[in-house]
Amino acid sequence: MRQNLSKRSAMTCLIVRVKKLIEQLVKFGVVGAIAFVIDFGLMNLLLAFHVNNVVAATTSFLISLVFNYLASMRYVFVHRDDMARWMEILIFLVSSAIGLLINDLIVWLSTYGMVSGADHAAYTLRTNIGKIIATVVVALWNFVIRKWLLDDTHTHAMAKLGNGKQLSQAELDKRWKNSFSYKLGKWSLEHTPQGWPK
Repeated sequence: MRQNLSKRSAMTCLIVRVKKLIEQLVKFGVVGAIAFVIDFGLMNLLLAFHVNNVVAATTSFLISLVFNYLASMRYVFVHRDDMARWMEILIFLVSSAIGLLINDLIVWLSTYGMVSGADHAAYTLRTNIGKIIATVVVALWNFVIRKWLLDDTHTHAMAKLGNGKQLSQAELDKRWKNSFSYKLGKWSLEHTPQGWPK
């Protein structure tokens, strides 16, 4: 009887975790879709004025990034009380800079060997294809990094080991306190300059 309750409880916890992850992915997708419209629209507007594709992609990426940060931290991810705001912003900026490099590399490769003025329609089409590929790759990068380092949904997690054994909340807390993410957050609180918001 107890084993059945334990299995049922573990299954319920797993279902709750999966539902929360799906809900978070949907919110991330909506925010990402709006950011993509801003990014893609502005890039094509700049391309229409014959701006270099990497310059256009960088400019549009940076502008959509501001929206993405504000919306992600408000609607998608839960702020961690065990991490200083300056560290949260630093992680977001560093991960976004890496995302920008990925974005620009893919856009540049999409038109490698082409001269921007030679065939503007083909140049724009290849830039747009590159931008779509870059958006998918960067979105995956952003979600993984932000989920790992910035999100606080771990506190509600339940986990199972590979052998089916259920982890207790105490074991989950111990694992969390040994994680890089937790240690980074605690370090940031201890090294926050006086007067800065925590």
